[in-house]
Amino acid sequence: MPLGVPHGLRPAQDPAVAAGSVVLKVAPVEKSTPPTAEVLAARLYAMLPRIRITDLLAEVARWTGFPGCFTHLRTGEAAADPRILMAGLLADGLNLGLTRMGEACSIGSLGQLAWTADWHIREETYALALCRLVNQQQREPFAVVFGSGTSSSSDGQFFKAAGFGRDASRLNAHYGQAPGFKVYTHLLDRFSPFYTTLIAATASEALHVLDALHYHQSEVTTRRHHTDGGGDSEHVFALCTMLGFQFAPRIPDLKHRRLYSFGKPSDHSALEPMIAGRINVALIRAHWQDILRVAASIRTGTVTASLIMRQLASYPRQNGVAAALRELGRLERTLFTLDWVDDPELRREAGQELNKGETRNSLARAVFIHRLGEIRDRTYENQQHRASGLNLLVTTIILWNTRYLERAVAVLRQTETVPDHLLAHLSPLGWEHVNLTGDYIWGAEQRPSETSDGLRPLRAPPDAFHAAA
Repeated sequence: MPLGVPHGLRPAQDPAVAAGSVVLKVAPVEKSTPPTAEVLAARLYAMLPRIRITDLLAEVARWTGFPGCFTHLRTGEAAADPRILMAGLLADGLNLGLTRMGEACSIGSLGQLAWTADWHIREETYALALCRLVNQQQREPFAVVFGSGTSSSSDGQFFKAAGFGRDASRLNAHYGQAPGFKVYTHLLDRFSPFYTTLIAATASEALHVLDALHYHQSEVTTRRHHTDGGGDSEHVFALCTMLGFQFAPRIPDLKHRRLYSFGKPSDHSALEPMIAGRINVALIRAHWQDILRVAASIRTGTVTASLIMRQLASYPRQNGVAAALRELGRLERTLFTLDWVDDPELRREAGQELNKGETRNSLARAVFIHRLGEIRDRTYENQQHRASGLNLLVTTIILWNTRYLERAVAVLRQTETVPDHLLAHLSPLGWEHVNLTGDYIWGAEQRPSETSDGLRPLRAPPDAFHAAA
């Protein structure tokens, strides 16, 4: 299988450079967001109604009925008062805690909040509620402007630990001298954060790439997945290919990336300086049945992908299956590297999807505002509840923004032209119009004065001159 020379690779022209060497020249991806798209986004967000986080949560609950997913552990019944349930969800998502939430809201005592949280809020009910919200985001007509719904990305976000949580956390020098945890989240290109998990600050993100792609319960169908350099590994390349996904990580340091070929490196004179060795085809053939069994076990859920990845990484040289997967991953990694160099659109898409994840992390940081944004829980269960509550709250804001942005665009188009190509640069991740702090007030009905379509009235659109200024 000969390796061609991508357009980004050019033979060295300097006579002082040894003959046959290669200079890797990859043009940087230029910014694709026009200034007019940024002006349009500012105008649209200026039209969205200002809203308290309690009202936003109650409104999304009315659209989707997600509080019904938080059933009683023993009886399977929904919570008697959805407002008390949602106050408990806010206590997790805002990092406020039940004690302070009981002081900040007037709908129930601390005892009522704690009883509801103990019997109704757990990881499986969080997963069901998130699934319902993500499915609704997928069905929103306006969500198609954000992406095709077939690409996703994942990234870890570091949160400091304090109090009891400090003893259970790890120190990672990459994030400074404070210990903490990472919340690893998978985000669809339509801005649906369809999976999140809490991992140690020192844990390899590559171990957790595949879990969400197989074990989420939503209608998301991912074909291409992007990560930054932390998720890039040969085992991930191999297993993604075996399981039908295209793994497309951002290559952080391309000049140090090495290729592998079936023949001798000298058979590819232009690429020879970049080829580190030959792929051991015999090893792949010898363990092919074992590789198929590993892939089948992951697909059927017999064992989680992260557990298999962890075991394979423990003894990579002594384990023949791990070594064979590494050889298969080297092949897939080489082919992807050549595509990466040759295809600027692939580099642009990877950057765009990862930027969506970074912007989502900014929203999560703004929501996780109390206790200085530190995780102070003692047990892993409570720590995971914080991560799940945060992701659920972020997803409700994204869904609410998506529906109201659609209405804002419709109103704006009644008086002027709004090009479709500018909407592709729009994001439902704004939060300036959402009041996240203060007293958490819950009305009896939570039904504001609505328009004929059941939504709140928009604010008057600013003119283009002032928006640009």
